[in-house]
Amino acid sequence: MKKKIAIGGDHAGFDYKGKLIENLTAQGYEVKDFGPFSSDSVDYPDYVHPLCQAIESGGFDLGIVICGSGNGVAITANKHQGIRAALCWNEDLAALARQHNDANVIALPARFISYEHAEKLSEIFLTTDFEGGRHQNRVNKIACS
Repeated sequence: MKKKIAIGGDHAGFDYKGKLIENLTAQGYEVKDFGPFSSDSVDYPDYVHPLCQAIESGGFDLGIVICGSGNGVAITANKHQGIRAALCWNEDLAALARQHNDANVIALPARFISYEHAEKLSEIFLTTDFEGGRHQNRVNKIACS
């Protein structure tokens, strides 16, 4: 069964988000768009917080957040205790985020990578499993609560 994916970001990530939704849906993923719904300037926390709450509540398996640098959406997502968001700009980081950190959200920097690269990073992230083992103990120590 394909994973349920939550996706959102800001105006800088709007175009990539739309293309990723089409690509992921075509692959059989169930995808929910948390916005924004136009390229007009917006505040990314308005979209990232609801997306992360939906993942924390168990409604979605993984998330993709996209803004210009990827930093704003990653910082916002990581305010949630149940979220481990990883800013990724190359394939090794996307794989390691899942393998070693059990990241459940990938943050993509739309102004610094091509759409094709964003698609590849998302594919790697969504299809890579957490290795567990020695990494589980470290992941268990991340949350502040």
